[in-house]
Amino acid sequence: MSQEIRTVVVIGCGVIGMSWTVLFLSRGLKVIITDPAEDAQARFEKYLSDTWPSLPAGFSKECADNYEFVEDVVPRLAEADFVQENGPERVNWKQGLFETLDMYTRKGVVIASSSSGLPSSAFIGRCQHDPSRILVGHPFNPPHLIPLVEVVPHPGSSQTTIDTTLAFYKSLGKRPIHLHQEIPGFVANRLQAAINNEVYSLVSRGIVSAADLDAAVTSGPGLRWALTGPIITNALGGGGGSEGFDNRIDRLGPAIRSWEDDILSHRFDWSQESLYSLQKQVRSYLQTVDWERTMSERESVLLELLGAKWNTTTMV
Repeated sequence: MSQEIRTVVVIGCGVIGMSWTVLFLSRGLKVIITDPAEDAQARFEKYLSDTWPSLPAGFSKECADNYEFVEDVVPRLAEADFVQENGPERVNWKQGLFETLDMYTRKGVVIASSSSGLPSSAFIGRCQHDPSRILVGHPFNPPHLIPLVEVVPHPGSSQTTIDTTLAFYKSLGKRPIHLHQEIPGFVANRLQAAINNEVYSLVSRGIVSAADLDAAVTSGPGLRWALTGPIITNALGGGGGSEGFDNRIDRLGPAIRSWEDDILSHRFDWSQESLYSLQKQVRSYLQTVDWERTMSERESVLLELLGAKWNTTTMV
């Protein structure tokens, strides 16, 4: 696995696969793409055309053209220096696919799955050649912009596989994190699920409107989390420094525990009554959103934020 990664095979060119491919191309890599959908190539070419201008300056049109669509990827797997799989979250389907990828990809070449919650131990059972080079490389959408990627090995993944994957994603400008053991949903999606459950509870119970709930995040903790994350934010709340986290726990711990007790007692229960109340309020809110403007502003502000973060000496 010490050889340089120059050619990436992308399996599946839906929303995630297209974005991964744009990122790979922008870093000067050759990309071999396969997707069974008849319009996959046309959709990707439009996506590439729409997306390329938003990338940082310096990526040439020659880089953007360095890809190839193939119907049968098997004869081309020997060319792969890295494989990024982006197929459906279906265990049986992935088991068959990874058996094929493992059989025809050169020994030692990393095969990473973009699985958003399904651990690789669930779909490597039929791999007989080199399952130690298989793991999850779960991005956050869109991968060509959002730096986070969760690297999740299965118990048999080799340390070389983990190190190679982390180094490769870092070379693309990503911010990979290493999960030391498999867990359903991984880390970031579990955090989102925990927050969303409280969101659904608060809105469905009429505590706050859906619009004000969004404002509570985007105008408050969301701004801080984008810069420092919960751990350092906690430490700063306790006065900063290495003692800040402990100070906050000592000072606010009893109050926070009482809040958490209340949260647990009012968890969103997914009953029809709760769902009806939630969906009614959310639907009313979403009907007022200017979606074209929202999407445009989200991308432009995100690029400005990322640019500011990239220009700092650290990115937590």
